[in-house]
Amino acid sequence: MREVRGEKALDAREKAYKVALDPSGRELTSAGLAALLEKAQNTAVQELLFLVGGADGLSASARGKAQLLLSLSRLTLPHELARVILAEQIYRAFTILKNHPYAR
Repeated sequence: MREVRGEKALDAREKAYKVALDPSGRELTSAGLAALLEKAQNTAVQELLFLVGGADGLSASARGKAQLLLSLSRLTLPHELARVILAEQIYRAFTILKNHPYAR
């Protein structure tokens, strides 16, 4: 996990597969997120970026550069908490892919 501040950093990562967190985005189950990560691995995605906006969310420009808009919940979450939840769900997704008992 690496934090990059400022949306201008996205321009340097134009080849990355970008997933932007957005309240209007698609909701996935943990298994669905695992499938997304597996697909990224199997299609030679070299960099997968999850974009978490600040208190005001992401700009329309940043959302437009994303290949997927993802909603963690219909609830409004502080961006700091969204980062923690996202990190746990990514970990859980990898444990699902490895058939580890954590994900049960």
